Amino acid sequence: MSLSTRASGKLSKVIKCRAAVVWEVNQRFSIEEIEVDPPKAHEVRVKMVSTGLCHSDLSVKNGVMEFSNKFPQVPGHEGAGIVESVGEKVTKFKPGDHVIPLYAGQCLKCDFCKSGKTNTCEVSIKMQEGTAMIDGTSRLRCKGKMLYQFMSCGTFSEYTVVEDIALAKISNKAPLEKVCLIGCGIPTGYGAAVNAAKVKPGSKCAVWGLGGIGLAAVMGCKKAGASEVWGIDINPAKFDLARKFGCTHFANPNDYKGRKFADVLLELTKGGFDYTFECAGQIATMRQAVDSSHRAWGRTTLVGIATFSQDLNVFPFDLICGRSIGGTFFGSYQAVESVPKLVDEYLNNELMVDDFITHTFKLEQINEGFDLMIKGGCLRSIVIF
Repeated sequence: MSLSTRASGKLSKVIKCRAAVVWEVNQRFSIEEIEVDPPKAHEVRVKMVSTGLCHSDLSVKNGVMEFSNKFPQVPGHEGAGIVESVGEKVTKFKPGDHVIPLYAGQCLKCDFCKSGKTNTCEVSIKMQEGTAMIDGTSRLRCKGKMLYQFMSCGTFSEYTVVEDIALAKISNKAPLEKVCLIGCGIPTGYGAAVNAAKVKPGSKCAVWGLGGIGLAAVMGCKKAGASEVWGIDINPAKFDLARKFGCTHFANPNDYKGRKFADVLLELTKGGFDYTFECAGQIATMRQAVDSSHRAWGRTTLVGIATFSQDLNVFPFDLICGRSIGGTFFGSYQAVESVPKLVDEYLNNELMVDDFITHTFKLEQINEGFDLMIKGGCLRSIVIF
């Protein structure tokens, strides 16, 4: 029997399992029994072991990410698990493989993938915007309704089905209850520094927002050899932990009320930062990051996602004089090939992962996990299935 119909010696069939479902915008997660269909051609069904709680999942639930406002939906895009079964024409995966689902998949056939200029894939973009599989449907159902899958992943489920172009096989030595963070947060921040901005040794850097992605950016700046890494946050309780990731200086905007914060930073740094990274996802802090970069060569990299209804206004003359602004998606990593390498770096003690994890929850506690996130009481929380 081919792998398309057999998994671990058993015929592939519909699986009933639990998932965290959002039925309507702004509602809390509801733990439901759902049905997960067998994978179709070029699809893989994965038994999830863990999933990270990312702020993007909260944004989906709250309707901030307009392209993903499709309900009912199973959020989650930062997971790790084990292949349970594969569909027809799947050649790179087999039952038992340890894997990480990818919201930034690679078809390797579209113009974007073949260009060599971007890590964005046209096919993956359509999947993300459709919040479903390539064919526009989902393999997840509940109470007779199709469940959309955030970023075509839907990792807040004990089982999920993803396209084979959106999956990375990793070392079976990696602890699946931890490396789920390599599915989003860590590469996004880390790659912003080492890939997108290409921080040079001896540089002065600043990171706005010392959450998981921000600290990953700090880690990337340190890895690249920055001489100064400033952590910018309104919560000074985060500063001690940030030193562990590589921060050398700190600044709290609330300590300088009555003054333009960017002017304060220009004074403190005697001219501005070589590189700034906005990881808070706020228009106001994006502007601070731009305005406190060196006017002749400062580069600002936007990492956080702001609301889709706001624009970032900048002075054209600033850009003419030498400042530059860019962004990064998944840390500018080619996910299919890079995620396994990042896992190997972690196994070789070259990449911090464990230190990001401050809390673990069971699936039925997922609302508690997001409540903690909203209060700022955690760095990164993980659900263990």
